[in-house]
Amino acid sequence: MKPVDEMDEMLRRAGARWRADQRGPAEPDVAFVVSGGRKRRRWVSALAAASVAVVAAGVLAVAPGDVPAANGVAASVDQGEAGPRNRPGMAGTDRAPSADGPGAGVGGVANEGLLVGVGDLVRVSGRVIGVPGKVPVYCAPLAVPVVGYAKGQEPAPSCPAGYAVALYGADLDRIAGVTTVKGVRIGDATFTGIWRGRSIDVREQSAMVAPKPEALPELPCAAPEGGWRPEPSNVSSPAVNAFLAAHAGQAYGPVIYYPYGTSRGAPVVTMVGVAHGDLGAFRDAFEKVYSGNLCVAPVLMSRADDERVSNALASTVNAKGLGIYASSGAGMTGGPASVSMIAYTEQVKSALTPIGLGLIRVEPQVVPVR
Repeated sequence: MKPVDEMDEMLRRAGARWRADQRGPAEPDVAFVVSGGRKRRRWVSALAAASVAVVAAGVLAVAPGDVPAANGVAASVDQGEAGPRNRPGMAGTDRAPSADGPGAGVGGVANEGLLVGVGDLVRVSGRVIGVPGKVPVYCAPLAVPVVGYAKGQEPAPSCPAGYAVALYGADLDRIAGVTTVKGVRIGDATFTGIWRGRSIDVREQSAMVAPKPEALPELPCAAPEGGWRPEPSNVSSPAVNAFLAAHAGQAYGPVIYYPYGTSRGAPVVTMVGVAHGDLGAFRDAFEKVYSGNLCVAPVLMSRADDERVSNALASTVNAKGLGIYASSGAGMTGGPASVSMIAYTEQVKSALTPIGLGLIRVEPQVVPVR
């Protein structure tokens, strides 16, 4: 046997041993469900990407959580007695949250408290970069490619001008853990001061406040009496796919939940959100083609809404002067979509208004101090 053949055989055997040691996938086979579907155009930070279990073909898989549903969008669950329109496995309201008007809806209401203007007292927390002879800058948490530089060959830290905030009065000598690479100092801290429209007159500085991890939402439906039961689902069937495609303007999902964990044989629940129309009527129609554990809940956006908003937000990421560096779609709860930026200013608000502020949650780095 030739040496190259021996190496191939060793790799083949090692691969076989590795595969044999892996745990089997949880039911159902979500990989089959999500294969070959529509692609989502998303540019997200590493933190946001890590919070999504599966996003493809319009199907989401969500691991069990122990916190309330994010943003309160899909958390309207009636734990009481089920009525004609509030059966087990259906959230207890017939109407989805309203997002009518430029500032209405879940996103628009929350966003208003994050607006900053020149002269406002603000706070920012994160990475600061100090280039010799220049004013230190805060730099947004941009997604960066992972490159394995040899020791001593890594480039000096830098920040694109469109995503940097000058910190007048910042003192890097007071920041614990500051390091120096190629003469450039980098560290992490929190700065409070007066917003000047892409710079801050620093009044106070302190240790960095670590961002809180984004928790996964709970299943927004009460379990039936006796709990969810292990049973097969036809969520990947042509009939279900065709039904949801035909109702793309009304419904969102499906989202796959594992309410009792992801072990083999554990119950799996399919959640379908309804953004427009009556939940009970939608469920009655959907159950004619779907079989398996089902949760029908109100959501903010339908598939069509999400597609429109996601495409519109993708173009704002590259808009010069806005300081927007990441956006994502409706995610696990059916909305709102999220947009990450340096600061939520009137200029940014004007750019997002045509998309629908009620469908968007802004996530600025520079926040007002009230």
